Amino acid sequence: MKKLILSGFLLATSFFAYAQKVDTSSNKKSGIGGNNELKLNLAYTIGGFPEINYERILKDDMSVGLAVMFGIEENPEFNFGIIPNFRVYFGGKKANGFFIEGNAAVISSDGYGSYYKYDYTTDVYTYYGDRTQTNFGLGAAAGAKFLTKNGFVGEIYLGAGRLFGANNADAYPRAGITIGKRF
Repeated sequence: MKKLILSGFLLATSFFAYAQKVDTSSNKKSGIGGNNELKLNLAYTIGGFPEINYERILKDDMSVGLAVMFGIEENPEFNFGIIPNFRVYFGGKKANGFFIEGNAAVISSDGYGSYYKYDYTTDVYTYYGDRTQTNFGLGAAAGAKFLTKNGFVGEIYLGAGRLFGANNADAYPRAGITIGKRF
């Protein structure tokens, strides 16, 4: 009986000893301990189409995010876009280094030029003006993320996506030079 109790005690102790493992997500001193990031895409902002990104780190090597962009200039190519994404990181540190991204998009765009409809019975084209359309798309990107000790983030990425059901814009760009903060 004593051997059974001693064996159970040693087994329980080994489980508790394993539970004392250090979690990398709680490393607040180096500035990389947070699981949230808020970033601004400088490349799109300069082009008149600001993009704000939020990213939630799920594990050290994967995250989910949401990018929201909108046109601020007159007659933009895209009016607005919402792009949720999933990233897998290949760096040695938490959500840092080379990554690949899969994304989906809901993008609203204006039609270029005028929209005409042909009536076969009267042999006449009717002018309807420009039209706005909202489409769904899927895409991919690849890039690299750099992190300072203070938790500031910089990244560069490039990719594209295909819009389904689009008449004028068949693709959307997924590119950027972003800066932000991990918290």
